Amino acid sequence: MRVAHTSHALPAFPVYSLAFLSQNELVVGGGGGATKSGIKNKLKSFKVGKDRSAEQLDELELAIGEDAPMSMATDGTTVVCGVNSAPELLEKGENENCRVFKVDDGKLSFLRTQGTLSVKPDDLDYQKVTVLSPDGYLLAVAGPNDLSLLLYPSLMPAAQSLKVDKEIYDATFTKSTLIVATTAELRVYTLPETKSASPSKPKKKGKQKVSTSLPSLVCERVIDIPSSLGGSSGSSFRAAKIHPTLGTILYTVANTIPNRSRGKSTARQAHVLKWNTENWTVEKIRKVGDRDAATLNPVSTILKAHEFPPTTLAFNTDSSVLVSGSADNSIRVINLPDQVRGSNWGFFMLIILTLIVLLLAYTYQRYSNTFGW
Repeated sequence: MRVAHTSHALPAFPVYSLAFLSQNELVVGGGGGATKSGIKNKLKSFKVGKDRSAEQLDELELAIGEDAPMSMATDGTTVVCGVNSAPELLEKGENENCRVFKVDDGKLSFLRTQGTLSVKPDDLDYQKVTVLSPDGYLLAVAGPNDLSLLLYPSLMPAAQSLKVDKEIYDATFTKSTLIVATTAELRVYTLPETKSASPSKPKKKGKQKVSTSLPSLVCERVIDIPSSLGGSSGSSFRAAKIHPTLGTILYTVANTIPNRSRGKSTARQAHVLKWNTENWTVEKIRKVGDRDAATLNPVSTILKAHEFPPTTLAFNTDSSVLVSGSADNSIRVINLPDQVRGSNWGFFMLIILTLIVLLLAYTYQRYSNTFGW
């Protein structure tokens, strides 16, 4: 199946995060990171046309020394993203990593910030998870081992922060729970009863004090990778997403390392799992490729979509357009065929989750290889 697509060069702007506010409003985050590369870290807003054009409306440059926006979520009028502070602030234990920006008719402006991660200048830690609840009242943000649940848009803490032993890769909300995907397991937490708090004024910097009266997130269930996948101890969950209309359906991606056969090496395999969260049974498992889902049975193939692997993907609000971004300083706008747009949502989730496996691996590679860390 052929799809129409158009590439747009963004000179000196490696792309690491994307979010659609509507059918045609797109916000893009990127830059050179916290290095002295001379490439500025920015947010850019675009109007995406039906002809796959991408008209830049505005850009907002971040402070010198700050990191690039590495994860992003939106409620349609505001954008929340993860941006580590400059090294001189990190040395003081101050990290304004969770940022909220308003988008008004394409214009970007800063609203407020909250510190949730303690990071040293030479650490690889960053806010890799940024997820809003379906009702928009709660926000989960996480680094490798720390997760904070915040009220949105105030960014006031909604519960005591979590610290887990295994690395966090993703999080997703149901109406009553927060599901956290770590390398070793899924952890299901009961959400506290909270009310949205309106911010009185923008918070400029520093980590807000957390009241000891805040409720704790209670872990009600821990789910291991199914033994039916036949993976070894190196297997891991890499992504988790609740179905947007069927709250009892969860999709996860698991990377597995099959047990070695005598005298033979085995490649990693990636599987998409469909879960019923009422009884936590796996209803379907599909192998989607080897070596971190490098191959799929695609609806359509776009040869050389990017010079480097994609770092981020975003569907617009009616799933008629898909945009990919890459560290090669480009985005690609793809029109989705009507027969794909009208297909079962689970098929879309299969595509999304499979590609997330690649994105997470490449984001880490970006830090370790591109910057020589």
